[in-house]
Amino acid sequence: MDGLLIIDKPAGITSHDVVARVRRILGERRIGHTGTLDPFATGVLVLMVGRATRLAQFLSGAAKEYQAVIRFGYATDTGDLTGVPLPPSQQAGSVPSPEPGGNEIEAALAGLRGDIEQVPPMYSAKKQQGRKLYELARKGEEVERPATRVTIHEFTTAPGDGPLLSRNADGTSDLAVRVVCSAGTYIRTLAEDLGRRLGIGAHLVALRRTGAGAFRISTAVSLEELQRKVDSGEIAALVVSPDAALSHLPFLHLTVADAARTRNGMGVGVEKDLGRGWIDGEKVRMRDETGSLLAIGIFDKAAGVLQPAVVLAPQVAVRTSRP
Repeated sequence: MDGLLIIDKPAGITSHDVVARVRRILGERRIGHTGTLDPFATGVLVLMVGRATRLAQFLSGAAKEYQAVIRFGYATDTGDLTGVPLPPSQQAGSVPSPEPGGNEIEAALAGLRGDIEQVPPMYSAKKQQGRKLYELARKGEEVERPATRVTIHEFTTAPGDGPLLSRNADGTSDLAVRVVCSAGTYIRTLAEDLGRRLGIGAHLVALRRTGAGAFRISTAVSLEELQRKVDSGEIAALVVSPDAALSHLPFLHLTVADAARTRNGMGVGVEKDLGRGWIDGEKVRMRDETGSLLAIGIFDKAAGVLQPAVVLAPQVAVRTSRP
């Protein structure tokens, strides 16, 4: 099996756990994912199966969409509901109030849209000097982390039919939000930053990824449904082909000779008319004479050559004429 599976990750397990479960269900070792979700989070987890694992570099950078719930009232050491409340001296605001007004919330949300700087949380899998930050955090260590630039395309309230803020028995309030952002964005950090702008301690209590690139939650399947499809021999209906997964990239149909060169990692010339509009470094799907995806190439505009970066098909012998 070579392709992608869109899984609706359940709460309570890691993304690695999902990969392990799918490996057992499919009997396939070559499985990877295009971006982790925290154990408490749910939603779209894109898995690459078989030769499709070679496509990670072309899929991991896709924009992500989330539905989340931010709780106002106190911050936690992890930035989410799995952590413990921080002491009062580390909470945002000397007199925190979990009841900011609608105009205040909108102003704070607006200030976090667009290109912003984020400091990765200590409880994250991001590595620094070869060590994962959460490993240091669990030992009580905290290190300086360089900020990274991310893009927040949308950050809006999503209260549904209820009030903007939902009050809880302990005096805290919850705000439902929708986020569309670049890859690498930490929604936990976004929740904390929103609280700081409002002068209130805040943390994330619910997170559901509803989209990753072109893939939507409406097409995702549970692990239980995946098992049923495998048992009934209907798994093919769930597999997204590598070509369809990369439909956002331009494509080139190859001749038989050029397809053979591509299988062996050799570049092929591109006529000016065919490469019109491509920029230098453009990623291009390379299809063989039957229309099947053969490789992903990188366009060298100056040379007019498409150089295979990832070849999905095995090598074949290239015949050469003899004198």
